[in-house]
Amino acid sequence: MNGALTFLIFLPALSAIPLLFEKNPKAVRWFTLFVTSCELAISLLIYRLCRQGIFTGRALLKTDYPWIARFGIHYALMMDGISLLLVTLTALLFALCTLVSWRQVSERVSLFHAMLLFLETGIMGVFLSADLFLFYLFWEVMLIPMFFLIGVFGHGRRVYSAVKFFVFTITGSLLMLLSIIGIYIIHGRQTGVYSFMLRDLAHTPASPAISAVLFLGFLLGFAVKVPLFPLHTWLPDAHTDAPTAGSVILAGLLLKTGAYGLLRVAFPLFPRAAAAFMPLIFTISVIGIFYAAWIAFAQKDMKRLIAYSSVSHLAYVVLGIAVWNEVSIAGSVLQMVNHGITTGALFIMVGMMDERMHTRDISAYGGLWSKAPAMSAFFLFFILSSLGLPGLNNFAGEFLILTGLFRAHPWLCAAGFVGMVATLIYLLSLAQKVLFGPSKEYHGFSDLSGRELAILIPLAVLVVFIGVYPAALLRILDTPVRDMVSAVSISSAGGVIP
Repeated sequence: MNGALTFLIFLPALSAIPLLFEKNPKAVRWFTLFVTSCELAISLLIYRLCRQGIFTGRALLKTDYPWIARFGIHYALMMDGISLLLVTLTALLFALCTLVSWRQVSERVSLFHAMLLFLETGIMGVFLSADLFLFYLFWEVMLIPMFFLIGVFGHGRRVYSAVKFFVFTITGSLLMLLSIIGIYIIHGRQTGVYSFMLRDLAHTPASPAISAVLFLGFLLGFAVKVPLFPLHTWLPDAHTDAPTAGSVILAGLLLKTGAYGLLRVAFPLFPRAAAAFMPLIFTISVIGIFYAAWIAFAQKDMKRLIAYSSVSHLAYVVLGIAVWNEVSIAGSVLQMVNHGITTGALFIMVGMMDERMHTRDISAYGGLWSKAPAMSAFFLFFILSSLGLPGLNNFAGEFLILTGLFRAHPWLCAAGFVGMVATLIYLLSLAQKVLFGPSKEYHGFSDLSGRELAILIPLAVLVVFIGVYPAALLRILDTPVRDMVSAVSISSAGGVIP
């Protein structure tokens, strides 16, 4: 069963190779849907076995083989409850992105779907790597296909946005690489054992100054990908000019790899440095929440509005990680999943509207409820989820994050609550402008098709299921989160708690 991890990672990439030579668009689409559905089926099977108690302990599945033994590089994979949820989210969104692109992508179909599958391999690898060299390898693999998805299949200033995305993310990646090399050399010199394994590097003895420098490299690398203010400026442009599938993957998955890196790599490797930088992380996260809400309210393009909302929502996730207690971390991981579902759904729906109206300008819409009631109902439903309506998924994650914040820093909880009010204002304003009021001219505007319903219904079901019964996911997170917090306890006041 451990081979399932390797299968999950490399099935998409291996399947992408023959797609590059296939000329039949219909065959390409169906084959991609089959591959992404297999990925989803495997992840759901593992989830079910975990729920039944077949897999227990922190590591549900793991693989560890010497790869380049001379340099301490291992082909090491590990899936725990945190990885399982993010891998399942990855598989789900890629399957839905295949359906989303069914009609939207009509040129270079083979290249588009091949890039989609290569990207899935990179994201799966990041969430499953237990070796820092392997983690960085997959981190870079993500960059290339996303660059092509934006630059080749996007619209508007697609080349500019693709280059901006590349420059920001490769700069962050290089800073992270320097920190990886630094901790590798320091660990080898201090212990006599050169290794990239995360479990080994977590016990690296280093001076506070060196730890701070290395932590800063990781922090900047992951903060660009989250993205945290003020390193977020690439995101609105990338979202605006990317195809719908690219926006869904960016918001639903790529941003999560940055938060995942903070949780899995940066904080566990450098707890004392993390404690020293915690006031800075708190400050830029809170600024990001309010800044993004303010800018989102002024947007006229629906995609840019939702993109800025992602900056705000992910700042909550980072706050939950930085506080570093069981409640806040569980809430942050749950919110990663929730944000992927809800924001992915909103980007999908904006793409559906754009496909019909050929514009995303909010002023071009109005009174949509009377013209397309089913589409309007789903759009309002996902907006209510995004703003944290009780009973829907985002509320559960935000409630846990705020609870964890209140335990450690009540003022952060208060700031977070006010930020939620700001989110409520701009999202309800979006709903009012698009769905209600005087009806605009909609020539040939049709309501949801069967394919579109097949995309949106699973997402809506998950929104309700997680909102009503978050324990289904939290039970899976319980063991890895508890083990992580007990292994590395961080205090913003004084470093590592003994």
